Amino acid sequence: MSPRPSGFLRRFMASEAAGGLILMFTAALALVVANSPLASTYTGALGTYIAGLSVLHWINDALMAVFFLLVGLEIKREVVGGQLSTWSSRALPGLAALGGMIAPALFYVAFNAGSPETLRGWAIPAATDIAFALGVLSLLGSRVPLSLKVFLTALAIIDDLGAVVIIALFYTAELDVMALLGAAAVTVALVVMNRARVHSLIPYVVLGVVLWALVLLSGIHATLAGVVLAFTIPLVVDTPDTQQTEPPLLKLEHAIQPWVAFAVVPIFGFANAGVSFAGFSPGNLLDPVPLGIAAGLFLGKQAGVFGFAALAIRLGWAALPDGANWRQLYGVSLLCGIGFTMSLFIGLLAFPTSVQLQDEVKVGVLMGSLLSGLLGALLLATTPSRRWAEEA
Repeated sequence: MSPRPSGFLRRFMASEAAGGLILMFTAALALVVANSPLASTYTGALGTYIAGLSVLHWINDALMAVFFLLVGLEIKREVVGGQLSTWSSRALPGLAALGGMIAPALFYVAFNAGSPETLRGWAIPAATDIAFALGVLSLLGSRVPLSLKVFLTALAIIDDLGAVVIIALFYTAELDVMALLGAAAVTVALVVMNRARVHSLIPYVVLGVVLWALVLLSGIHATLAGVVLAFTIPLVVDTPDTQQTEPPLLKLEHAIQPWVAFAVVPIFGFANAGVSFAGFSPGNLLDPVPLGIAAGLFLGKQAGVFGFAALAIRLGWAALPDGANWRQLYGVSLLCGIGFTMSLFIGLLAFPTSVQLQDEVKVGVLMGSLLSGLLGALLLATTPSRRWAEEA
């Protein structure tokens, strides 16, 4: 396999961090617009139908498929030849991610156990928003060791994989068998092209569009087509000039990464973060859905991530990230409670027909993410740091 480009992880985190800052701005802008005289224009534009789907559906079903394509590419790259390529390197972020999915879900269930309707949202606080979290870390500069940024990146990637599995298993509508069989046939064709060492991206992209359309018709959420396509893109170039040829997977990842960071995710944030507070009272913040989500993100994430990570380290299954101390690890665990993009996305799937519950989801996500981000940043900013060679 061709060696990965020098400094790739640094460039990846730089772009994700910058994208996170833009996401913060667009989310705040959406809140302002939704509570201004422009609110009717905002909701009307998102409800406009184009080619059979509303603008909001095009954003959530089509644009977000590109986001999931990038997620899939990152997962495959890291598992095959990156930060998750060995069991020892997967242990700490893997167990931390597991705890970070279990504990928030339990917090949410505790607040919603008496309501079968709202219980469907149990997975909403289980996701970490890598763009937002790295955006906060970027504001802290060298006070945070690179090893912790790598840990957070790996944890968020595993977390995204868990979210993909949850969506596939628990948030799938009634299935159209013929469309599903067609999607399976396209997937087989993609695998055959991979095995046949087809390195051109064009046929993969063309079949990927067909796959997206079939998955959309099948009843499975269309964004999962992006993950399936990503797993079939070759990461190994088996040609005489392998050293000079960039693998198709890395080529595609480099091509779409800026678009996802600076366009897809901010557009999604602007389209979905705009919740009107008209009619909301302080008492509504204590409703089971927003309270369960906020508690899951703020309390559940830090408890699950830090608790499982500490257990793995104490048992000798993993080591504390180089140059980091326990307080810094706890600070990063707090930042894992920033669950914006994927949490909002799962909320839409959990309550597709209830505008009220969707608004409550947004309020809960905003509360939990804001608390986690502010306290995590404060803890890391006030933790004494040391200069390490890897930060030079």
